[in-house]
Amino acid sequence: MKEKQNHPISIEPNLARVVVSLGGRVLADTHNALTLREATYLPVQYIPREDVDLSQLERTEHATYCPYKGDCSYYSVPAGGKKSVNAVWSYHDPYPAVAQIKGRIAFYPDRVDEIAEQLAI
Repeated sequence: MKEKQNHPISIEPNLARVVVSLGGRVLADTHNALTLREATYLPVQYIPREDVDLSQLERTEHATYCPYKGDCSYYSVPAGGKKSVNAVWSYHDPYPAVAQIKGRIAFYPDRVDEIAEQLAI
């Protein structure tokens, strides 16, 4: 999927296992991540909700709007303290051009300890 030339967005399956951890706890573990590449930003891993330990997340009132993806909701990871406030986001009803990320969750790399990509040998 490609977006406008001045702000390209592509979404591809990630062939690696993606594991997100914080404070010795696994927040997410999946073989079904999608890698979203957007303009000049670093790639982001969008993980299916069913592969995220939602019991470790807490919905916040914070919300943003992206003209390319739509309205975005945020979650904190209480176990991470101040570092992990609004560390997680999701587009519950993204625009059709990026519909693949619906029902998926992404993590800010600097607000968790690690987002590891492990390729199968």
